[in-house]
Amino acid sequence: MTPVDLDSLDLSALLCSRVCHDVISPVGAIVNGLEVLEDESDTSMREFALELIGKSAKQASARLQFARIAFGAAGSAGASIDLADAEKVSRGMFGDEKTQLTWSAPQALYPKNKVKLLLNLVMIATSTIPRGGLIDVVVRGDGEAPTIVIKSKGSHARIPPHVEDLIAGTPENGSVDAHSILPFYAGLVARAAAMNVRFRIEGDEVTIDAEPVAVSVEPTVAPARQPVEDTRPSDSEPPETSLA
Repeated sequence: MTPVDLDSLDLSALLCSRVCHDVISPVGAIVNGLEVLEDESDTSMREFALELIGKSAKQASARLQFARIAFGAAGSAGASIDLADAEKVSRGMFGDEKTQLTWSAPQALYPKNKVKLLLNLVMIATSTIPRGGLIDVVVRGDGEAPTIVIKSKGSHARIPPHVEDLIAGTPENGSVDAHSILPFYAGLVARAAAMNVRFRIEGDEVTIDAEPVAVSVEPTVAPARQPVEDTRPSDSEPPETSLA
């Protein structure tokens, strides 16, 4: 299947749409809470509104901090990102009563695209367990050649439809929309970071593996030996004679 070459304007528009989708819900809840504070005089309702505002503000902040690293520049071109920051925004985004997150990674700076790939794969992992569960993130190796293993375990675990084709850049219908932009973008980041991504499922556990692209080295072929011209006289040629 022919890879999809998404226009840069369409890519930025779809990513913005994704970020807005994630943030609009908690922001809307903040607005609702403020309206309750304005209209209600009942103490219990006002307490409920304040609790709603506080919780929603934390959610909105967590999602924006996550998006800043996962989708944004997060520094100048070629910058590195601390894996501790990646863990912090991931816990803020996904660590709740529905989904538990465990994290094992070096305390080190990694190339920006590899950290962006890690965060996008964590987000994809949450979609593999729609009813919640446990997400275990393990990162090994240095920043130049890391291996990432993300395991998500929960009821009704599944590999989302077409996610592997989207990461490969070859969506089945030949187009990308706001619902499919995340895995498509993860594939773009994976190729930029020279990483391969694979999915597998066993029972109620989905595993996402990401590892450096293997570089094949072509064997060196020695040049063919050229035949050496025989300059010796042939037996059929008459011997040279000297004149006295």
